[in-house]
Amino acid sequence: MAYDQAGEQRKFQLQELDELRLEAYENSRIYKQKVKKFHDQTILRKDFHIGQKVLLFNSRLKLTASKLRSRWDAPFVITNIFPHGAVQLKDEHTNCTFQVNVHQVKPFHEGPTPPRINMEIISLVEPAPPDGTA
Repeated sequence: MAYDQAGEQRKFQLQELDELRLEAYENSRIYKQKVKKFHDQTILRKDFHIGQKVLLFNSRLKLTASKLRSRWDAPFVITNIFPHGAVQLKDEHTNCTFQVNVHQVKPFHEGPTPPRINMEIISLVEPAPPDGTA
């Protein structure tokens, strides 16, 4: 008789343990959903369009020790935008095109170009005398 009661009690404990485990999975799923929602609200979406100038992240720069050197390469022009976060870039100097992930580019903001002023160049070196004597 004691064995039957012990067996029933053990089955009951296993059922309770199974219910606690399922409740823990549910709580974990709810927590992950809340964290994902908060994270997605803080992400800044990058919207690019064809013809826009962008800077490209230089991932090979890690190999060289240079703290002050910029990790972003000169502006490239977007020629095509693919689904799932890929863009096609064109180098204006060499006209080479290649594809990169959108995470490796950021918009290039051109500053205003300063107006060109005509300046007169004045030499501070005295010219040599015309007769050749010093």
